[in-house]
Amino acid sequence: MQLFVNLPVKDLDRSKEFFAGLGFQLFGMAEGMASVIISEETQVMLLTEPVFASFITKEVGDAGRATEAILVLGMENPQQVDELVDKALAAGATPAGVKHEDGFRYQRGFADLDGHHWEALCLVQPAS
Repeated sequence: MQLFVNLPVKDLDRSKEFFAGLGFQLFGMAEGMASVIISEETQVMLLTEPVFASFITKEVGDAGRATEAILVLGMENPQQVDELVDKALAAGATPAGVKHEDGFRYQRGFADLDGHHWEALCLVQPAS
């Protein structure tokens, strides 16, 4: 099974540049949309707001004012968490959420250029 998460964006080229700068591969689908490859099974579709609106019957939400979802990326170690979040912040993202470092998980978050909340998470394996 695959998962495709669709996010509305104000400026598709700017969003593509942001995610490419974080090290993700992208490909265009059709005019007004592009796909961020998270894994073989997961993609985040960036849709311009008018394209996103063409798929829904409600208004397009403003992720800069309210949070409807938190997108969590599983990382292998805390260094990868820091590297991804630091890259995002350097590329114009803003800090989001609360940093967690409790011996079981290491987690930091950021809001992308459109305000969507992302978290990078490393679950710490207990010593046996």
